[in-house]
Amino acid sequence: MQKNNEFFYFNASTSAVMRFTRSVSEAPPTHYTVKIQSFSLLLKNSVEKYESGDFEAGGYKWKLVLYPAGNKSKNVKEHISVYLAMENTSSLQHGWEVYAVFRLFLLDQNKGNFLILQDAMGIERRFHRLKLEWGFDEFIPIKAFNDASNGFLLEDTCVFGAEVFVSKERSTGKGECLSMIKDAPSIKHVWRIDNFSKLRSECCDSQVFNSGDQKWKIQLYPTGRRHGTGTHLAMYLALADSTTLTPGSKIYAEFTVRLLDQVQARHIAGKANFWFSASNPESGWARYVSFAYFNNPGNGCLVKDVCSVEAEVTVHGVSNAL
Repeated sequence: MQKNNEFFYFNASTSAVMRFTRSVSEAPPTHYTVKIQSFSLLLKNSVEKYESGDFEAGGYKWKLVLYPAGNKSKNVKEHISVYLAMENTSSLQHGWEVYAVFRLFLLDQNKGNFLILQDAMGIERRFHRLKLEWGFDEFIPIKAFNDASNGFLLEDTCVFGAEVFVSKERSTGKGECLSMIKDAPSIKHVWRIDNFSKLRSECCDSQVFNSGDQKWKIQLYPTGRRHGTGTHLAMYLALADSTTLTPGSKIYAEFTVRLLDQVQARHIAGKANFWFSASNPESGWARYVSFAYFNNPGNGCLVKDVCSVEAEVTVHGVSNAL
């Protein structure tokens, strides 16, 4: 037998009044149970959040998320917070959405039945990449939970549970999220190239350096590239390993590549802005500087067969697929 009562609570994170029902049932949760022994030690050991192991329901992976003293990020006080969260979503298609009806359980060990919380009227909750978690900020008052006459916590042991019923699923197609970076730092890297005349590689790479959580390198083509072959040095800024980017990711960077004048500090500089990605991992100049200018000793570009190149990189934004 199951008894139902409808309640309301104010969700501070969304400024909305949420409806839910409390009911009592003798049937245990269908999909997952979490038994916690020595519950009081969670707080004593500063465990603000506990996440259960994975369980499967409706073809997806889920977990229970428990805040023994309330979810502080949502300013919850004097209540235990309990949520259902999706797990292992990285393999799902872009734009995935899963609609589910779920119930969260707490065992009354005195009577052998379960207190159940669920959204009123069987409301479906929409899980997606930007919202992986639904549940109850105020699942149960801590005072009521600790009261032995209620049977929820006996001998410092309690049992939570969950049932999840997937009602529909869909893919909404592709999308992206652009994050611009405020006050982005500018990072400089100097590359000293010794024995320039002995370079034999078509393309020479600098050591890898970091800027904006990305790894970069300078590329130099000693004999030129494309329409500058045989007449000009070619110089580029490139992602050090574009294969590490997730599909659809782009990095917006402002950069300057300088060929340093080692005599009079009259440096040659090329400046550009570019969206770097796995399909476009480099940007620069096929005709950066002519061989005639570069090899002229008075210009200070090549001194004692040594030249120096400086890259200055500022990452202003990152776009990732949804």
